[in-house]
Amino acid sequence: MDYYGPMVHPFRRIRPAALACVAATCVFPALAQTGERASEPASAPVQEEETAALNAELFYELLLSEITTSEGDPATGYNLMLDAARRSGDPQLYRRATEIALQSRSGESALAAARAWKEALPQSRDANRYLLRILVALNRVDDSAGPLRQELARSSARDKVSTIRALPLLYARASDKALAARVVRLALEKELNDPALGPMAWTTVGRMYLAADDKARALEAAGNALGQNPGDDGAAMLALQLLENAVPEAEALLPRYLAGKPLPEVRMAYARVLLESQRLADAQAQVDAVTREQPDNAQAWLIRASLQLQAGELDQAEAALQRCTQLLEQDPATEQRQRALTQIYLMQSQIAEKRGDLAQAQAWLARIDDAEQLLAVQSRHASLLVRQGRLDEARALIRAIPEKGPDDARLKLQAEVQLLREAGRYQQAYELQGKVVALAPQDNELVYDQAMLADKAGRPAEMERLLRAIIARQPDHHHALNALGFSLADRGVRLQEAKALIVKALEYAPDDPFITDSLGWVEFRLGNRKEALDILERAFRTRPDAEIAAHIGEVLWSLGQRDRALAVWREGLRINKDNDVLKGTLKRLRVRP
Repeated sequence: MDYYGPMVHPFRRIRPAALACVAATCVFPALAQTGERASEPASAPVQEEETAALNAELFYELLLSEITTSEGDPATGYNLMLDAARRSGDPQLYRRATEIALQSRSGESALAAARAWKEALPQSRDANRYLLRILVALNRVDDSAGPLRQELARSSARDKVSTIRALPLLYARASDKALAARVVRLALEKELNDPALGPMAWTTVGRMYLAADDKARALEAAGNALGQNPGDDGAAMLALQLLENAVPEAEALLPRYLAGKPLPEVRMAYARVLLESQRLADAQAQVDAVTREQPDNAQAWLIRASLQLQAGELDQAEAALQRCTQLLEQDPATEQRQRALTQIYLMQSQIAEKRGDLAQAQAWLARIDDAEQLLAVQSRHASLLVRQGRLDEARALIRAIPEKGPDDARLKLQAEVQLLREAGRYQQAYELQGKVVALAPQDNELVYDQAMLADKAGRPAEMERLLRAIIARQPDHHHALNALGFSLADRGVRLQEAKALIVKALEYAPDDPFITDSLGWVEFRLGNRKEALDILERAFRTRPDAEIAAHIGEVLWSLGQRDRALAVWREGLRINKDNDVLKGTLKRLRVRP
């Protein structure tokens, strides 16, 4: 459709004031008001005697642009608006042309408008920002370097801080993450050496490198940031991200930060990383520090209670739960508060169960009113029934739970497998786990659980077959490597292969106390008893555990250090008197500690 045809002339006969009124109502009120100009200067002044004629054509073109855009022809609306912007040099019209293109998902047109805006008004920060964002959105990362440097150069100190922090998000969708990291690194060259901005700039660069999976450069950036300011919270969080991404060297960056005045949130994040690595004692130290520094932090008390429960410190865990409950009672009723109370009641039930008070354990479960946790609660109920020898009732309870989602059937089967495991029905548990695996045969975690049940059911060849299948699919599955190595060592067969498997597992999880325990056990089987003792004691310091205690005690017993062995076994029984490995060791050695 030709919008520059006969329709133009009738509008030119309308008085400019009347056309200005129409435009003021329909298009851009700010442009129609006498004496008001855009915040940025036009590229060239307009002679006074030409103003009326120019305004008439300009406002007509603006009106036509908006009408055609609203009627579903954004391409024509865009061209009209960009033409008006070029003739007037008005930044608001350039902005509007760019936005029309963006709204119609025409990236190239938006880029053309932003470039025209920048060319007409080279000093415009808005034009430069639009150009930068559009280039990144179009994946023209290399071309974004110039606008990025200009944005940083013209930013105030306050704006520069927010700009630098936002860069990882700005470039998050870039397909070439390595190129994006290089562009940002070069653009921030000046800021990296600025004492005030350096830590933040290095942290941003580190996040960009981490997004590009360049962990070595990300580690270097985190080290530079904390070297400039050991108390920088963002750099400490970057170090924690690296730890979570299997860069153990990042942990060496944290002690100076933690020795200062760390954010409780950073301590809690570090504690969670330590928990995932099964370093319970180290996690406990961080959580204890949070409860000292921030005694009203309910989440810290909850995690502290969980750690103490796992360590067998029942009285301390109960006290921490009571403190957490008091803090939560002061909060308004929210979903988060309800979830925390559910966790408290579940742990209180576990404490009562460990004390042998099954009635009290049931009473705690009865206090839970959380439909989202129905399976967890009923599983605990069922576990208590198993403790009373009522396995059939326990299984029926799990089977009666309604299935609301596609994963519920699998989760119910897994809960029933756990009941059979607790009841010592390992062959039945193994067979039922086979049904679970059939629902997701490529899920290595489910296959791993089946392998562990095969071992319990006295089927070592089947366990080995399943573990090797996992390792073939996922060579860095450290749990499978460790389990296979430990099984060989425990049976006293192919000990060199067992050690090689365990050493390989430690490469992927160097701080895992259970894998360290396996290494100590294979050294013991190889006859290296003193070396085995050193390794096992290191594992026990990291994670006091009844099974590790069983192994240490046996090594000490073989070395003739009977009193030390008895002391370690008693400590193991205090942690978990029902541990099968510890009970089996004492029975086999005919020891009553």
